[in-house]
Amino acid sequence: MTATTDGSTGALPPRAAAASETDITIPVAAGVQEAAASAMQRATDFLLAQQDAEGWWKGDLETNVTMDAEDLLLRQFLGIRDEATTRAAALFVRGEQREDGTWATFYGGPPDLSATVEAYVALRLAGDAPEAPHMRLASAWIREQGGIAAARVFTRIWLALFGWWKWEDLPELPPELLFFPKWFPLSIYNFGCWARQTIVPLTVVSAKRPVRPAPFPLDELHVDPANPAPAQPLAPVNSWDGLFQRLDKVVRGYRSVAVRRLRGAALGSAARWIIERQENDGAWGGIQPPAVYSLIALHLLGYDLQHPVMRAGLESLDRYTVWREDGARMIEACQSPVWDTCLATIALADAGLPADHPQLVKAADWMLGEQVVRPGDWSVSRPQLPPGGWAFEFHNDNYPDIDDTAEVVLALRRVKHHDPERMDRAIARGVRWNLGMQSKNGGWGAFDVDNTSPFPNRMPFCDFGEVIDPPSADVTAHVVEMLAIEGLSHDPRTRRGIEWLLAEQEPDGSWFGRWGVNYVYGTGSVVPALTAAGLPARHPAIRRAVAWLERVQNDDGGWGEDLRSYQDATRWSGRGASTASQTAWALMALLAAGERDSKAVERGVAWLAQTQREDGSWDEPHFTGTGFPWDFSINYHLYRQVFPLTALGRYVHGEPFGKQPAKQPAQHAASAEAKGS
Repeated sequence: MTATTDGSTGALPPRAAAASETDITIPVAAGVQEAAASAMQRATDFLLAQQDAEGWWKGDLETNVTMDAEDLLLRQFLGIRDEATTRAAALFVRGEQREDGTWATFYGGPPDLSATVEAYVALRLAGDAPEAPHMRLASAWIREQGGIAAARVFTRIWLALFGWWKWEDLPELPPELLFFPKWFPLSIYNFGCWARQTIVPLTVVSAKRPVRPAPFPLDELHVDPANPAPAQPLAPVNSWDGLFQRLDKVVRGYRSVAVRRLRGAALGSAARWIIERQENDGAWGGIQPPAVYSLIALHLLGYDLQHPVMRAGLESLDRYTVWREDGARMIEACQSPVWDTCLATIALADAGLPADHPQLVKAADWMLGEQVVRPGDWSVSRPQLPPGGWAFEFHNDNYPDIDDTAEVVLALRRVKHHDPERMDRAIARGVRWNLGMQSKNGGWGAFDVDNTSPFPNRMPFCDFGEVIDPPSADVTAHVVEMLAIEGLSHDPRTRRGIEWLLAEQEPDGSWFGRWGVNYVYGTGSVVPALTAAGLPARHPAIRRAVAWLERVQNDDGGWGEDLRSYQDATRWSGRGASTASQTAWALMALLAAGERDSKAVERGVAWLAQTQREDGSWDEPHFTGTGFPWDFSINYHLYRQVFPLTALGRYVHGEPFGKQPAKQPAQHAASAEAKGS
């Protein structure tokens, strides 16, 4: 049996499928070393050519058509939608529709109801007639799945803005949430930062319940237009879902008796909270969803489109736009220049580029200038911790993240900078900040400390993906690897991180990947960290990981993993079509485990060499990045370049940088300042 185009059957034990997708016969014999060196050089030249004149790298960050649909809906709501923008957006959305009339949220994935509803509405805004064949296919499928009523809450919120759904049939989200203290189970600071930035403006929208005149009806998307929102049965009262459903009814009742002065104070607090977190470039947190909701909320609170806050916010939306050669307009959910730049620096250094190469020094200069040196939302939990982290995006001083900070330090250590004292000071600040952001259990989350409350995920409106930020194996591994390079392998905090990682290993030998797909990413992150921290290759945890990677290697020599592993690990863990980035992650783990001369490594390296394009790049349509496991997936277009180059460099040159000791003076500086925290 083979997988369908959209993969909806999921019936394939995916090893056979991966081999069939590339018509390649890979000899695992002599010549692999030479092929690897040649591929490494071509990849180095290609990546160097992609660097911006300012020193950074940034690949496109591809998600799904809901970004494009919601951008058009925002412009319709604010009265600023124009024909040129609409036409370009529709060209992209139309091009992503599959033969069955649906849209998915990742390449080869199953149809997604909410994405299909939003894409359909976007095309209606662009003038596509509901009787057109591609639209009839989409609307018929939507009705088969239960219609708009079965779509996620956030999709129905967008539709409620135009009267296509009733506000009364949505969960209540009161702005008084902002008054809950941090220790309260439903404080906004118990939500992950991405959810927090979205929920605060949505409390304003929920309180105001605006309705703009709909430009057309959407009866064709309801199973029963006369009864679009059939009553849903309540879950048992002794279940969490049942408890929160009943809590929502209480909150709905509060709306009718809310004290006007208290409601007014809550809305004012929400406005201040939103405005205080607007970045210098006009965006919010460097990501698109909070930006669009913040603009709607402020507009509802009386901020006109010419107000400086609104004007800067609207101008920032254009920075999320990627124009394609055919004139289509794709919207990025966010941009990843810091992440891409540190990964590119690591890749080039590990491929043998001299540490004082001008382009590496320029990258280091740019990264040094991006360090966040003022407190942000993280300081609510760590008020005494001095700042010093790095964020993911161009402008995001409120939400530096632990993962970027660890990888930036690893990148900077590979560069011979003309101002080593400046470098050491910046690294010491980053190390101190990361150590201060360790959670109680010994692991590290992405943005916050101990963001592990079970309650936010139970809220009725939280059906759009993960809304908390607990420690993850991949982030913790990157921090442990960074601490090891900084000479802190034996620091008690590092040892706690190592113990947490060892306890998190899956029974099959892999590790779960929170921010990359999935067990291949987790394992590819953890094994290099553990060996850098001093665990020997013979350690049982390392051997179990090696055995797992060897078992899941595809017949074509590469590795791949489908996003369905987040829903069905039994069938999909480590299974999927071979990709350049996932093959590289597996190789990085095997090389760190001392498997350089193994057949698995030879076959993986050969696969990378033979699938490389003539210009030194790789093709990778598959999504290997993760926003929310399963719910929101990402294709980082630079992953297909930086990770294969890193793996090839470590194969060609032997020991990765992580096995080399840090320079003593810098090591002592970082250790001293870290201990001083």
